[in-house]
Amino acid sequence: MAAQFGRRLRKGATTTAVAAVAVAALSASGAPGTPLVGDSSDPQPTGTAPSPDSGAATGNSPYYTDLPPLNTPDKPGTSTNLPVTGSAESGIPASVLAAYKKAEQNLADSDAACRLPWQLLAAIGKVESGHARGGRVDANGTTFSPILGPVLDGRGFAMIKDTDNGVYDGDSTHDRAVGPMQFIPSTWATWGQDGNGDGRKDPNNIYDAALAAGRYLCAGSRDLSVAADLDRAVLSYNHSDVYLRTVRSWFDYYKRGTHEIPDGTGAVPSGLGGGTDPGPGRPTPSPSPSGTTKPKPKPKPEPSPAPSKPGGGTTTPSPKPTPTPSQTLAGVENAGTGPLTATAGDAFAERIKVRARNSLGGPLARVSVTFIVAGDTDAAFTGGKTAVTLLTGADGTVTAPVLKAGETTGKFTVRAVATGRSLPAVTYSATVTARRADAIIRTDDKALTAAPGTEFADTVEVKATYKDAIASGVAVTATMITDADEPAENDKGPYFKDADGKTVRTLTDLTTDADGILKLPKIYADDTEGTYKLRLTTEGGATVVIELRIEAPTASPAPEPPAA
Repeated sequence: MAAQFGRRLRKGATTTAVAAVAVAALSASGAPGTPLVGDSSDPQPTGTAPSPDSGAATGNSPYYTDLPPLNTPDKPGTSTNLPVTGSAESGIPASVLAAYKKAEQNLADSDAACRLPWQLLAAIGKVESGHARGGRVDANGTTFSPILGPVLDGRGFAMIKDTDNGVYDGDSTHDRAVGPMQFIPSTWATWGQDGNGDGRKDPNNIYDAALAAGRYLCAGSRDLSVAADLDRAVLSYNHSDVYLRTVRSWFDYYKRGTHEIPDGTGAVPSGLGGGTDPGPGRPTPSPSPSGTTKPKPKPKPEPSPAPSKPGGGTTTPSPKPTPTPSQTLAGVENAGTGPLTATAGDAFAERIKVRARNSLGGPLARVSVTFIVAGDTDAAFTGGKTAVTLLTGADGTVTAPVLKAGETTGKFTVRAVATGRSLPAVTYSATVTARRADAIIRTDDKALTAAPGTEFADTVEVKATYKDAIASGVAVTATMITDADEPAENDKGPYFKDADGKTVRTLTDLTTDADGILKLPKIYADDTEGTYKLRLTTEGGATVVIELRIEAPTASPAPEPPAA
């Protein structure tokens, strides 16, 4: 028999009993017995929502508590009775399943150490939205209408004031969880992804949302093949032991097998309240005059006796203590980071460091901080990551991994934010400068001579160095110059040819190779004899001037007449 819970679990003291029933049902039904983080010596909240300061991808919004059946899922036609839990069958809509698997592959390529299984995304997607309300998505994976959680106004749920001006959730007063994976807007602003390659990051697109959820779960160098890391990842998504156990139950169920069903044919979890969009063909709540959407009132639950614990006894919910000012996160700030400047291809010598402070101005430990590289740049943290999440230490500080400059020069920014919080970010300006050289010399001393109207036989080769080390990838400009006190580009003498075969006497797109060597293109001579100068200048100001001569070949002396 499958345990059923026909409504979303509403967070708050009034529904602790429902949470306890869910836990009891999971325990009694033979749900997987893998140890949970909440069962360890580290205390975790059970059945009640933490304060907004605890942080979660969903803002600790409510979730569906339907549980999987006890029998292993099977494909249609191989069993007379397809597994069903309430109205929820074991199949996963095609586009939704494809999105989960695509996110798994993406993370396998970009963060293989995380070992994200798609079944974990499926379990969370099931619990958060019933797989996008039974797979009601278009051909691109976008829900036909937005999926919205309840207004997070502190009445029964967390209090989270608006962070997106209503862009994602239509509410300019408070936030609401959005989309099939139920991200709150402030978390989506940090973790949003473009999973289907359409150039947009849409929380209501299952491909975008699944990839964002995967990256969020992999944060902080987690290895999800380790049970403790997986549990911590799930709790970071919604901080509740009941949520963890429900997700764990579906995760283990999907690992035993599932099957694809057509989009739009999936069962919708029962009890759609909580402000979730009702989906196609159902009435949608009307906007209130203030611009926010009012959730449909729910009937008050009938009082019920405290549920029995497995093995006897009763469960009495204990109230969650109110955080003291020393435990409340007030913000993050720069912790003495100096100027961020690096040469292209090099690591930044300075490391970004932030401090989390409490309401008393003191340090706050174990605060999740996300560092994000933003702007037109190919700079990245160690491992090629552009977003990294770490916890503050006992002194309230956390240092980002080494930041390495790419080949794109110019300015960009790095933001440090308290993960999942609507608090101001710390923004750092970083600059990548072009590779430099402080010396450039010829690699040989051959005379460079050509006859009028011919080409120079020898190639000009130079080597650039910086502080006596090889200067690779340095930009070099080559110009045929006049012999004046203030040289200018010459209009006669030796010249280069461009791609169209036209005469040019300045080349700018030149770069030293990995050994700091630059070989110039072929040089040609016009008909004007004389001695000329070729100037090579590097990024960084190093210069070398090379002499070129155009002269007619010396005539061979006439043979002497034979002696009489």
